Amino acid sequence: MEPIPLPSHIHYELLLQLLERQTTPVAQHQLQHQAQVHELISTLRKALTQQKRLEESLSRANVPIDYRWSLNGMGIEAISSDPC
Repeated sequence: MEPIPLPSHIHYELLLQLLERQTTPVAQHQLQHQAQVHELISTLRKALTQQKRLEESLSRANVPIDYRWSLNGMGIEAISSDPC
Protein backbone atom coordinates (compact mmCIF):
# COMPACT_ATOMS: atom_id res chain seq x y z
CA MET A 1 0.00 0.00 0.00
CA GLU A 2 1.32 3.41 -0.95
CA PRO A 3 2.09 5.73 1.99
CA ILE A 4 -0.08 8.79 2.49
CA PRO A 5 2.00 12.01 2.35
CA LEU A 6 1.31 14.37 5.27
CA PRO A 7 3.13 17.46 6.52
CA SER A 8 5.59 16.89 9.32
CA HIS A 9 4.31 18.18 12.67
CA ILE A 10 7.29 20.52 12.89
CA HIS A 11 5.70 22.71 10.21
CA TYR A 12 2.75 23.44 12.50
CA GLU A 13 5.03 23.98 15.48
CA LEU A 14 7.22 26.44 13.61
CA LEU A 15 4.25 28.49 12.44
CA LEU A 16 2.65 28.47 15.89
CA GLN A 17 5.87 29.56 17.60
CA LEU A 18 6.40 32.36 15.09
CA LEU A 19 2.84 33.62 15.52
CA GLU A 20 2.84 33.30 19.32
CA ARG A 21 6.32 34.66 20.03
CA GLN A 22 6.77 37.31 17.37
CA THR A 23 3.51 38.21 15.65
CA THR A 24 1.23 38.36 18.70
CA PRO A 25 3.32 40.88 20.67
CA VAL A 26 3.49 43.23 17.69
CA ALA A 27 -0.21 42.86 16.84
CA GLN A 28 -1.34 43.55 20.44
CA HIS A 29 -1.45 47.27 19.71
CA GLN A 30 -3.95 46.83 16.87
CA LEU A 31 -7.15 45.12 18.05
CA GLN A 32 -8.37 44.09 14.58
CA HIS A 33 -5.05 42.45 13.74
CA GLN A 34 -4.74 40.88 17.19
CA ALA A 35 -8.07 39.11 16.70
CA GLN A 36 -7.01 37.86 13.28
CA VAL A 37 -3.71 36.54 14.65
CA HIS A 38 -5.53 34.69 17.45
CA GLU A 39 -7.96 33.24 14.90
CA LEU A 40 -5.04 32.07 12.76
CA ILE A 41 -3.36 30.43 15.77
CA SER A 42 -6.61 28.69 16.64
CA THR A 43 -7.03 27.47 13.06
CA LEU A 44 -3.50 26.05 12.99
CA ARG A 45 -4.09 24.22 16.28
CA LYS A 46 -7.31 22.77 14.87
CA ALA A 47 -5.51 21.70 11.68
CA LEU A 48 -2.84 19.89 13.70
CA THR A 49 -5.52 18.18 15.79
CA GLN A 50 -7.37 17.11 12.65
CA GLN A 51 -4.16 15.75 11.14
CA LYS A 52 -3.48 13.75 14.31
CA ARG A 53 -6.99 12.27 14.09
CA LEU A 54 -6.34 11.33 10.47
CA GLU A 55 -3.03 9.73 11.47
CA GLU A 56 -4.78 7.67 14.15
CA SER A 57 -7.37 6.54 11.61
CA LEU A 58 -4.67 5.63 9.08
CA SER A 59 -2.75 3.76 11.76
CA ARG A 60 -5.81 1.71 12.70
CA ALA A 61 -6.29 0.88 9.01
CA ASN A 62 -2.57 -0.05 8.69
CA VAL A 63 -2.02 2.65 6.07
CA PRO A 64 1.57 3.95 6.15
CA ILE A 65 2.25 7.68 6.51
CA ASP A 66 5.05 9.50 4.71
CA TYR A 67 5.80 12.70 6.66
CA ARG A 68 6.91 15.38 4.23
CA TRP A 69 9.36 18.13 5.02
CA SER A 70 9.05 19.81 1.62
CA LEU A 71 7.31 19.56 -1.72
CA ASN A 72 10.29 17.80 -3.28
CA GLY A 73 8.61 14.42 -2.90
CA MET A 74 11.09 12.96 -0.44
CA GLY A 75 9.63 12.06 2.92
CA ILE A 76 11.62 11.46 6.07
CA GLU A 77 11.89 7.74 5.32
CA ALA A 78 13.43 8.43 1.92
CA ILE A 79 15.86 10.96 3.37
CA SER A 80 16.99 8.69 6.20
CA SER A 81 17.56 5.74 3.86
CA ASP A 82 19.49 7.78 1.28
CA PRO A 83 23.11 6.52 1.27
CA CYS A 84 24.56 9.94 0.28
